[in-house]
Amino acid sequence: MFAIWLENQTLSIRENLPIPTPKQGDALIHMLLAGICNTDLELCRGYYPYQGVLGHEFVGQVVEAPGFQEWVGKRVVGDINIACGQCENCQTGRPHHCDRRSTLGIANYDGCFSEFFVLPVKNLYTVPREVPDEMAVFSEPLAAALEIQEQVSIHPDERVLVIGAGRLGLLVAQILALTGCELKVLARRPRSQMILTNYNIPFITENEIQPHKADIVVEATGTPAGFELARLAVRPAGTIVVKSTYKDKVQMDLSSIVVDEIKLVGSRCGPHAAALRLMEKGIIDPRPLIESYFPLGDGLSAFKLASQPGILKVLLKPGQG
Repeated sequence: MFAIWLENQTLSIRENLPIPTPKQGDALIHMLLAGICNTDLELCRGYYPYQGVLGHEFVGQVVEAPGFQEWVGKRVVGDINIACGQCENCQTGRPHHCDRRSTLGIANYDGCFSEFFVLPVKNLYTVPREVPDEMAVFSEPLAAALEIQEQVSIHPDERVLVIGAGRLGLLVAQILALTGCELKVLARRPRSQMILTNYNIPFITENEIQPHKADIVVEATGTPAGFELARLAVRPAGTIVVKSTYKDKVQMDLSSIVVDEIKLVGSRCGPHAAALRLMEKGIIDPRPLIESYFPLGDGLSAFKLASQPGILKVLLKPGQG
C-alpha cells in the first residue's frame, strides 16, 4: 500500500508497505481523506524524533474490526491518543496524558497517511450521515479548538484575541465566536482575512494590537514571535492559551509572568463528539479552509505546498496520482 513515511526528518513515499493486521479490539481503517497540519510539518523539521507513517487528521471507513463486527462499514474519525488504560493518569480520567501513551502519526504509532491504518475501536466516533468527508476530516483540529472552552471559561463580556489565522487559528476563531465574546483575530494574509469576513469575525493587523488589554489570548501561530505578541496583548491577571507546538525554544520573562499573574494554559486534543455535532447541525463549516487535494502517491508535492506561508488545509486521498 502507499504511505507517506518520515525518517531522519526526511519524507518519502513507500509503495509496498504491508496492510497492517488489526488485533482484538482494533479496527483496520481505509483512509478516505486525511489532512496535513502544522504538527506534521514540525515533525519534518525535528520537533519530535518520530519515525514511521505520518498523519493524525482523518476520516475513514472501517473494513475489519475483530470482536466488533458492528463497526465494519462505518465512516469514522478518531481520538489520536492510544492509552494503556492502567497507569495513574488513565485510572483518574486523564487518558490523553497516559504515562505510556502512543499518538497516531506522532509518537510510536503509525499514522493515517496511508491507504490503511489501525486504531483501537474505543478511539472511534461514527460520522453522521449529514457530515460529508470534506467536513469530517476536520474533526480532530476542530475538537482541539473546542478544548479551549473545556479549560478556560469565556464570558460574553471578555476581550479575546486569537494570534494567528492559519489552519488551526481559523477553527479556533469560529468556535470562540459562538461564546459571544468580544473576539478579534490577528490575520496578516488576505485569504484568511476574507474567510474571517465571511464568518463575520473581526480581524486586526499587528499594528492594531492594544498592549495589555485582552482578557484571553490564544496563540496559534506555532512561532516564538507569536507567543511574544500574545504576551504583549494579554492584560495583567489574564490568560494565554497556547495551542502551538514549537520546534524552537520560546524565551520569556518569567518574572513578568509572576508579577502580572499571567495564567499559561497548554491546550491539545479535544472532544470529537462535540465537533461532529457542530458540523452535523451546520453551525461550523470548515470547508472554506480547504486549499487542495493530492493523492498519497503525490504526497511530497502535498507537503511542499502545505509548508508554504499562507497555505491552509491540504488534504490527502488514496491513490497513486
